[in-house]
Amino acid sequence: MTTKRLFIFLPMILIGMLIQSFFWVPTYDKQATGNPERLIKFIESVSGDARILNPILHADSASSLIVDKVFDGLLGLDDQLNLRPRLAESWIQYEEAYLTLPPDSPSNLPSRPQDWIDYIQNKIKVSPEWKNNIRSIEVVPARESTGSVEVPVLDDTGKVVKENNRPKMQAVEYILHHPPRLKFTLEKVDQYFFDPLKKILSKDYADRFPYARFISPENSTQRHLLENHYSEILKVVEHNPVLIFQLRKGVRFHDGHEFDSGDVLFTYQAIMNPRNASPRTSDYEPVKTAEVLGKYKIKFVYKRLFSPAINAWSMGVLPEHLLNAEVLQREARDKNLDDEQIKDFNLRDSDFNRNPIGTGPFIFKEWQGDQFIRLVRNVDYWEGPPEYGEYVMRIITEPLTQEMEFYSGAADNYGVLPHQVARLKTDPRYQSFSTVGFVYAYIGYNLRKPLFQSPEVRKALGMAIDVDKIIKYVLYDEGERVTGPFAKITDWYDHNVPPIPYDPEGALRILHKLGWQKNKAGWLEKDGKLFEFNLITNSGNPIRKSILTIVQNSWRKIGIKCNTQVFEWAVFLKDFVNSLKFDALVLGWSMGVDPDLYQLWHSSQAGPGQLNFVGYENPEADRLIIAIRQEYDKAKQIQMTRELHRLIARDQPYTFLYVGKATRLLDKKIVIVERQPDGSEKFIKIYPVKGGNIEYYFTKWRKLNSVPQFSPG
Repeated sequence: MTTKRLFIFLPMILIGMLIQSFFWVPTYDKQATGNPERLIKFIESVSGDARILNPILHADSASSLIVDKVFDGLLGLDDQLNLRPRLAESWIQYEEAYLTLPPDSPSNLPSRPQDWIDYIQNKIKVSPEWKNNIRSIEVVPARESTGSVEVPVLDDTGKVVKENNRPKMQAVEYILHHPPRLKFTLEKVDQYFFDPLKKILSKDYADRFPYARFISPENSTQRHLLENHYSEILKVVEHNPVLIFQLRKGVRFHDGHEFDSGDVLFTYQAIMNPRNASPRTSDYEPVKTAEVLGKYKIKFVYKRLFSPAINAWSMGVLPEHLLNAEVLQREARDKNLDDEQIKDFNLRDSDFNRNPIGTGPFIFKEWQGDQFIRLVRNVDYWEGPPEYGEYVMRIITEPLTQEMEFYSGAADNYGVLPHQVARLKTDPRYQSFSTVGFVYAYIGYNLRKPLFQSPEVRKALGMAIDVDKIIKYVLYDEGERVTGPFAKITDWYDHNVPPIPYDPEGALRILHKLGWQKNKAGWLEKDGKLFEFNLITNSGNPIRKSILTIVQNSWRKIGIKCNTQVFEWAVFLKDFVNSLKFDALVLGWSMGVDPDLYQLWHSSQAGPGQLNFVGYENPEADRLIIAIRQEYDKAKQIQMTRELHRLIARDQPYTFLYVGKATRLLDKKIVIVERQPDGSEKFIKIYPVKGGNIEYYFTKWRKLNSVPQFSPG
């Protein structure tokens, strides 16, 4: 009888509880009911946990979310993608250029170093702009120095000795008797500064310089080993860009210690320390010298022209007092490590990487592995405390769970997919954003293959593909056409270059003209060979897999036999991309704001394991790529990047497909708060800045109790 009553009343009790929960469980619109703290907490869900919370060591997106909120860099990007001051309140950039004077001057040129200054200032005919750029000229006297270079070891037959399939290296010491030089201090960096002087001395002045008279090996039998390094040891002409930062005063790390130039110098040295194995080393390798000029001033001299270098200073700055060698050794001893482990202990081993201390708007508080990371407001932040009192990054691996958490109000943001945006963006509770991003997709052709060596063939392949259909049905219209190698949202992109038209009949006409004709089976054929190749991509990317199918069908319609395959990422890279053993592939590039395309498009980067894996080679493109990375005048860079854009679009080494849009959803109650001079507050709708970033004003975000009424304008 008791059991019978239990089965009768238990369902009724459960129904009653569910009815009651309808009234006391907060809905999405009233998620803060009974919990006002929820309004000042921003919760973001991501699919993977962070790895290392150190700005010079991290290399994953989840870590970036935290690092960017805990640390500040010297510089950042403003809402127009231009550099803006952060920990540096200002900076200046100029150049120190050096010319080694000829040891045997022709009779029509000065013979004494001091006379060269008068000759350059008064005798040679150059543009006023060139002369006005010279701040000062001085003579650097002859000097003697010693050094060494690493060269391959040769066997008795003159062949390079190898160890583990790599050349065995040895250090060759030398004595350099450096002749007098002229030092030019320039108002602004000029990659063409030496051109007028080379016309006087001869265009091949550096190549013809008598290096052997000034460089001698310590061991006379090793002279032949130095010959290939002469121009490296004695730089006849040298560009040394200079960057001086004036640092912001009164900034403090989260532990209260004041930030100064010593922290900047320490961060640079930590990056360049090979024991730390920083993935950022290449960004700072061009630095020749670093010098502290005062507590709030630091100078960096670069050993060559490299205009992208300044962007590296947006990386977060480390606290020297918490990570210097003495502190790390103390930490190692506190861990009761043995002597060998203490000796090898470096920045990567420090507990700092899981308990970071920076100068940023949020302070690290807690990390529960594979669950969440929690930050709290930095009330003493130099730019003013953020509106949110807390930031939480939750690790939720399943996309559906992420969506449900967002839908219920348990998360404020997640990596929303295009089809999810299409379903939710009309919901009145959300504000949706769809902005052009930095990632573009393409089909790359192996230009080493005879089939793809003609630009006309590559153009025809592009004309046979309906890219607009891919954008509409695969991306749910969350994408735009692109025509070239630069990020579409930057000034480098040339919007006047039209996309390749969808014209299958026009594609066939091009191929017929090149000798391709359909056989009885309907396949294009030339000289007894079918127009057949393999198109591959990586697994785990449903969009790329869909592109394979669409492209394969498009080419089949005009008689091209395309076989498609999908490979696991590691296999795809190792066996096909890095080894250059592919016909064509579907991939994408995530571009930055800098116009340097050296690694992706320069002909010297077309070997195995390099990024120009399609093998694009064009001397004019090479010239432009080098000129762009050595140019410090943005207006001139824009002219050259657009010329490069047009050149690559003409050659079609890729079929450029689309740039994806950054799709985001947010609660409509989240707004930007602008504090007015009279102490009142103005609420502004969140909006994306140039580049598609909607979190540019994140420190000013606040969640309100209800959706506000915005005033016009």
